[in-house]
Amino acid sequence: MAQSDILLEAGTNELEIIEFFIDEGPERGVTNYGVNVAKVLEVIESPGLEPLPGAPHPCFMGAIPLRDIVLPVLDLAVWLGLPRARRPHEIILVTRFNSRTTGFLATGVTNIHRFHWRDVEPPHQAISSLGANAVTGLVRHEGRFILLLDLEKIIFELDAGLPQDDDAPPPSAKRLRALVAEDSGVMRHMIRERLEAANFEIVLAGDGQQALGLLLNPEGVRPDIVISDIEMPRLDGYTLTRRIRETPALARLPVILFSSLITDELRHKGLSVGADEQISKPQFGDLARLAMDLIEKRRTLAD
Repeated sequence: MAQSDILLEAGTNELEIIEFFIDEGPERGVTNYGVNVAKVLEVIESPGLEPLPGAPHPCFMGAIPLRDIVLPVLDLAVWLGLPRARRPHEIILVTRFNSRTTGFLATGVTNIHRFHWRDVEPPHQAISSLGANAVTGLVRHEGRFILLLDLEKIIFELDAGLPQDDDAPPPSAKRLRALVAEDSGVMRHMIRERLEAANFEIVLAGDGQQALGLLLNPEGVRPDIVISDIEMPRLDGYTLTRRIRETPALARLPVILFSSLITDELRHKGLSVGADEQISKPQFGDLARLAMDLIEKRRTLAD
């Protein structure tokens, strides 16, 4: 399954997910999960990996050769704090996001489904605490719940102890305003921290719908730039960008899409809805620098 084969048009506020499951044993049963199809390169059969003694994290199962790469594999059940009943023919989801390729071990795959972002419900508190808040939402399908997993949060937290290459720019001479649309609390904090250091005043929105409401509020203060995630409940980043471009009062507002979905194969989607720039998480230094450059460019054109 190649990313270029994904049929969803950008700006329709839809998503496609691949549904997979973890068998937690006869007493607990099967739990169904989903991730954005755009992050999955392929699904392969696990070669029967065993936990790796002395691994930096218990979920790390080692690495396997996959054509021209060495694929690190993480056990999702271990990360989520769940038991996993071993079965023959378990699967590995081979994913590509945040500019890296990672395998995630699970029991099996069910199907691919298309949903509207408004169908995504916020997770119940007990569910959202699973795996250190790795569940970002859920959808109902044929009498069952599918829990949407935040795989980039797993990668982000595994990398947290590593040195970070974050080439932050010097602060702007002028105080700038940014509206940030991001549903992850961790990422909101990180973006805010980096942009405030660059002399930005930040307004935060938890999804695209809230961000659009702030932009359309006649009594609100217009930001100098919008920075948006792509995957968000209610209104995704592609659709938010398209709505901004279709609204005369907002059409010239610079928009940066800051997402783990920014790849060479998917970049055309952001271009099709009018995004000025697209940056892959977690390039925070580039984000602040590009935001300042875009604002200055728009101001120069307006003069």
